[in-house]
Formats: sequence, C-alpha cells, structure tokens
Amino acid sequence: MNSNSDFLWYIPNDVKAGHRGDLAVDDHNSLTTLTIQAKALEDSGWKGALIGTGWGRPDTFTVAAALAARTTTFEPLIAIRPGYWRPANFASAAATLDQLTGGRVRVNIVSGLDNLPAYGDSEGSQVDRYARTKEFMRLVRRLWTEENVSYKGEHFEVTESTAAPRIEVRGNRQHPKFYFGGASPAAERVAATEADVQLFWGEPLDGVRERIDRLRVLSQELDRDLPPLQFGLRITTLIRDTEDEAWNDAEAKVAEMAKTKGAGWNDHRQAIAVGQKRLLDLSARGDVLDDNLYTAPGKYGGGGAGTTWLVGSAVTVARSLRKYEELGISHFVLSDTPYLSEIKRQGEQLLPLLRD
Repeated sequence: MNSNSDFLWYIPNDVKAGHRGDLAVDDHNSLTTLTIQAKALEDSGWKGALIGTGWGRPDTFTVAAALAARTTTFEPLIAIRPGYWRPANFASAAATLDQLTGGRVRVNIVSGLDNLPAYGDSEGSQVDRYARTKEFMRLVRRLWTEENVSYKGEHFEVTESTAAPRIEVRGNRQHPKFYFGGASPAAERVAATEADVQLFWGEPLDGVRERIDRLRVLSQELDRDLPPLQFGLRITTLIRDTEDEAWNDAEAKVAEMAKTKGAGWNDHRQAIAVGQKRLLDLSARGDVLDDNLYTAPGKYGGGGAGTTWLVGSAVTVARSLRKYEELGISHFVLSDTPYLSEIKRQGEQLLPLLRD
C-alpha cells in the first residue's frame, strides 16, 4: 500500500450496548472502556478512529476531547452536523482541541437526515441541507485560515470574526481535514468543491471507480479552488486465520442478524439516503461481489458500513484493499466486532500487510 495512506478504526459512541454485534456489557460506553479502545488503537498501529454521531447518542465532540486527553497519538475523526453546530462556534471549539492535542483533530461533516426537530433544526429539505453544508465548510475553513472574517450568506452570517486559538500550520496540513460522505447529486457537488476527503461506503470496485472519476470531473467543472479531492473507504473487514474460518464466521453472523432482524446493526437505515440505497441494491447482483465483498448483511439488517463486508484471511482482505487504493483511495476507516479484540487482531495481522 502507499505509505501515505491512513488507516483508522471506528468507535460507535452509542448509549445502547451491542452495536453491530459488539459485546453487550454494562460499561460499553464508559470513559474507561472507550479509553481502552483508543489506547489499543495507538498500541496496534492505527492512526485514530471515526467517532459516530446522531441525536440520541453521546455528544461526539465531548467524547473525542475526553479520549484525546487520555492518549498521545490517537486522532479522533469527529462526526458533526452543521444544523447542530454554528460555524464560528465549531471553528473555535475544533481549533482549541487541535491546539491542545498538537494537531490531532479530523472532522467528518454529516448532512444526512437525523432527528432534526429534537435539537431545534428545521432544515429538512435535501437541497437546503447541502447548500447549508457547503456554506458551513467554506466559512469554517475561512475562520481557520483568515482573520477578521465577515460573511453574510443564505444560512450563516459573521462579522469581523477571528477564531482563537489560531490553527497552527503543520507541514502541508493547513487545518483539520474535512471528511464528507453522500452519493446524491447535491452531496457530490458539495464534495467536489468543499471537502478534503470524500468517504465511500463498501461498494464494489466498479462503483467506486465510477464515482471517483465523476467527482474528479465535477471538481474541474465547478472550478474547485482547493487542493485535489482525496478519497476514503469506510467498510467492515472480517478477517480470520483462514478463508474457511472467515466465511463460516461471516455466515454465522448474518444468520444471527436474520434471527433478530438486524437489531443493533441498522442505525443508517431509518431514512434511506442515496448512498445507503446503492449498498442495499448490491445484493441483487449476488451475495459475493468482486473477490470477497459480502453483500448478504444488507439483506438482513446491516446498515451503513455494516451493509457490506470484506471477508477472508488478512492476506485476502489486504489484497482487496490494495485494489481500492489503486483506484485512488488513501483513507481507510475499517472495523469489525467485537471492537476491542478486532482492533488488536487486525492491527497485528492486517496493518503490517497494508504497510508492506
């Protein structure tokens, strides 16, 4: 793999135990348990982890700050929503955490539907939500890189605003990266002009290739004035010592999902977004696509990154991930459950192959 590729994990951040087959223990979301996971990520060679968000889950930024304070190299990829945050407030909070951690903050901008009225948001239209997201990302980036910013847009307004502390430039890193997902035309236009990293869920290689090509063309058509858009993959990776063991365990997990109708797995299926529908439609093409992309979980309740899995030995899964990298993927957010034991297993077995 390219030595410049980043490998992150996933921390679910959910008040309910048993997320996607994780161990259902009482203290699953305590600071002690989450810190053990974050430190295991450091010890096992992972760069950091995506921390999930959504109304009804613990506040993502608070969790990220607590874990960053208890670690030394762990980089939280903090999922946030523009309707939940105001740009200047978020720019200041993120700049503060970035300064306190020596530049470890990453940001995942989420625009999909959530329980908007519960936290006072009324922007339910997809077109308006993505227009607001575009403004949010552009304004936060300005607040991080300029001083005395005045702006009046359709959704946000600031006057003579200077976020403090200032973001420290670190090599080629001007500010925390903006990761962004979404497959609708409105989302892709935002990604093409404003995102630093476009995140894909686990589609087959042909689908990812087609989307990368389209986003690169769209970036040129829309006169992107930022460095070239980078690409990432968020996917479940189920690895075992042998191929047979991996597939037996994968099929057993799916059988259990079928019994419970995907309870604990389908947190992205409450409102079917374009990207989620693309994943769910894959099973019509077969239970296994490409070499080892398992689509059956989506038929029995899997949602988001739990809809499709890469299954096999560490060698097989590494080979598949290399094929995504050859398409242009340079950011990988992987996971499997139980989260803690898989952090260690995949850190020991998979990461060395990816860095070879």
